[in-house]
Amino acid sequence: MQQKKFIPFVSAETNMAEFTVRALVIGLFMAVILGAANAYLGLKAGMTIAATYPAAVISMAILKALKGSILEENFARTVGSIGESVAAGAIFTLPAFFVAGVWPQFYTPGHYLTSTLILISGGILGIMFVALLRRVMVEDAELPFPESIAAAEIHKAGRTSGGSSKFLFGAMAGGALIKILGDFKFFAASWEKFIPFSKQTITGTTITGQGGLLLSSPGISPAYMGVGYIIGPKLGALNFSGGLIAWGLLAPIILYFIGPNLDLGAWASYLMTKDTTLTMDIAMAKVSNPIFQITQVWRFIVRPIAIGGMLMGAGFTLFKMRKSLTAGIARSVGDVKKAASGTTVNIPRNEKDISFTWIMLGILGVAISTFIITYFIFNTSLVVALAASTILIVLAFFFGAVSGYLVGIMGSSNNPISGLTLTTLVITALLLVALGVTGQEGVASVLGVAAIVCVSAAVAGEMLQDLKAGHILGGTPWKMQIGDIIGVVLAGSVMFGVLIILNEGDIAKGIKDGYEGGFGSKNLSAPQASLMAMLSKGIVGGQMAWPLIIVGMLMGLGFILMQVKSPMLVSVGMYLPLETTFAIFLGGIVKGIVEMVNDRKKHNDAQKARVENTGVLLASGFIAGEALMGLVFALFYFMDLTIPEIFKEPSFLVSILVLLIIGYILVNVPIKNAGSPDEPAPPTANF
Repeated sequence: MQQKKFIPFVSAETNMAEFTVRALVIGLFMAVILGAANAYLGLKAGMTIAATYPAAVISMAILKALKGSILEENFARTVGSIGESVAAGAIFTLPAFFVAGVWPQFYTPGHYLTSTLILISGGILGIMFVALLRRVMVEDAELPFPESIAAAEIHKAGRTSGGSSKFLFGAMAGGALIKILGDFKFFAASWEKFIPFSKQTITGTTITGQGGLLLSSPGISPAYMGVGYIIGPKLGALNFSGGLIAWGLLAPIILYFIGPNLDLGAWASYLMTKDTTLTMDIAMAKVSNPIFQITQVWRFIVRPIAIGGMLMGAGFTLFKMRKSLTAGIARSVGDVKKAASGTTVNIPRNEKDISFTWIMLGILGVAISTFIITYFIFNTSLVVALAASTILIVLAFFFGAVSGYLVGIMGSSNNPISGLTLTTLVITALLLVALGVTGQEGVASVLGVAAIVCVSAAVAGEMLQDLKAGHILGGTPWKMQIGDIIGVVLAGSVMFGVLIILNEGDIAKGIKDGYEGGFGSKNLSAPQASLMAMLSKGIVGGQMAWPLIIVGMLMGLGFILMQVKSPMLVSVGMYLPLETTFAIFLGGIVKGIVEMVNDRKKHNDAQKARVENTGVLLASGFIAGEALMGLVFALFYFMDLTIPEIFKEPSFLVSILVLLIIGYILVNVPIKNAGSPDEPAPPTANF
C-alpha cells in the first residue's frame, strides 16, 4: 500500500513572512526568560519545564495581535524554546566545577568566559548535527513526536476563530487550573507507602526486616497524561515496564540484602555536612526512614544500571538507523557536490537545511574550541586535548541522534539529558584516565567534555522537536536553524550570569540564616551536577563503581536478545521517577480506551480521524496549560513569594478524582465529537 504523501499546513510554494526582526526579538526574549526560569527550577528540584508550549502560546498571542503569520509564530517559538535546552546543559554540569572543587570560587571573569564558550560550543554543535539528521528523523513514520504535534496544533488552532480551537484552549485552562490547585495543596501531588518484607530465616540465620516495597501512585499531572495519550498505550506500557523493573524488582531486592548492613550513623553524618541546620537526632530520623533508604538505593545503584542499559540501547538505536543515517548524510554530500559542479539543486523551501559546508566548518570550530578549553584553560597535555576533542565529536553525534530519537518517541519533557550526560562523563573519564590524566586537571577536562556534549544533546533534542513542528506547519529549516544559532549565542552568554545570581544569593541567605549556601546546599541542591562531580572525581581518582554500568549494558543486551521493541525506552523508564512513568502509562491506557470505544461504535475512518484530532487537541491543551502555569509558579519562587497552602496534608482521594476527571475528558469529549459517518475526514488527520 502506497503511503499517503505528507502535505504541510503552509505549502512550499507559498511566500510568507517567516524570519523577521520582530519574530527574532520575541524569540530571543523568550529564550532568556524561559531559560532563566528553568535554570532556577532545575537547581532547586532537578527538573526543567519543556519550553516549547509556553513559547508557542506566547509567540502566537503576540504575533497574532501584530497580524503576524503562522510561520513567524513557528520561527519565534523555535528560537524561544532553545533557551531551556541551554539552561538544562548549564545546570546539569557547570555547578559541578564548583561542587567538585575545580573552581573554589564559582565566579571569576575567566570562569564566565570558559562557561560561555562551553555553552555556545555545545549549542552550535547540536544544531550542526541536527542539520544532518533532520531529514532522517522528522520523516521517520515510527517516531510520533508527540510534543511537536502538540505545538503545531497550538499554532493551527490559533489561526481559527472557534471550532476545534475551543478544545485546545479549554484543556489549557483545565491543565492550568489543576496545576494551581496542586501547588496550592488542594490535593496531594502523589501518594506513596512503604510495605516492609516479613522476617525470613535462611540456614538458621534470622535476617532482620530491612527490605520492602515502595508503592507509588501516578503523579497528578495532566501534562504527563497528555503525553501518554499522544504516544499511545504500547509505548506508554513499554516505558512503564522500566519503572516496574526498577521499583518492583531491583530496588526492593537490593535494599533487602544490603539493608541490615547500612551504616545509618555515617549517612546521618553525611547529611549533616550538607545541611548544617540538622541535628544528629533529626538526621538519624531521616535516614532511618525506609522510603529515604529505598530512594537512595534507586538513585545510586539502580540509576547507574539504567544508564548502562541506555548506553546499550543507544548503540542499538544507531545500529538500526544506520541505513537511514547514511542515506541522509550521503544526500547532503550529494547536494554539495552538485552545487560545487554548478548543477542546480532543486530543493523545496521547506526541505532546505544549512549548507553542508557550513555544517562541517561548525563542527570543526567546536572541536577547536574544545581543544582550546582542555589544553590552554584546563592545562592538560597535547595528547589529552586532542583526544578530548575527538571524543567530543563522536559522543556528541552519537547522543544527538539518540536525544532526537527519544524526543521523537516521548517529547523533550521526558528526554533524559542528565542520563545521557552521565553516560558521556563515564566514557570520557575512562578514556582520559587510560591516557594518564589525574588530579583537578583531569576532573576539569572530563566535566568540560561532558558539559559540551550535554548542551549539544539537549539542543539537538529540542531543535528536532521544533523542526518536526515546523515540518508540519511548513516552516523553512535553515531559517529555523540560523535563528537557533542566534538564540544559543544569546542564552549561552547570559546563562552563567543567572547561575551567579542564584549561587551568590543563596550563599548570602545562608550567612544570614545560619546554613552553608550555594550549589549543593538544601536550597540549591543541583542533584545532577552533584552527581557529575562525584562521578568525575571517583573515576579520575580510581574509585568509580563502574561494574554497575556494565551490569546495565548486559541487561540492555538481554532486552535486545528478547527482541524488546525499544530497549532504550525500558531503560529510560528505570531512570525516571515511577510517578512520572505511571502517569504517562495512564494516559496511554486512556488512549487505548478511546480506540476500543471507536471499534465498539464501529466508527469509520473519517470519524476516527475526528476523534483522533479532538483527543490530540485536548492532550496538547493539558500539556500547554500545565507548562505555562508551571512557568508562572517558577517566577513566584524566583521572586521568593509565598505560595498559599489550602491544606497542610491534602487528601489523595481528591487526587484520584482529578485523575478520573482528566481521563473522562480525554475519552468522552473526543468520542462525542466523532461526527456523522457521512462527513469527510478532516485535513489535519494526516500528521
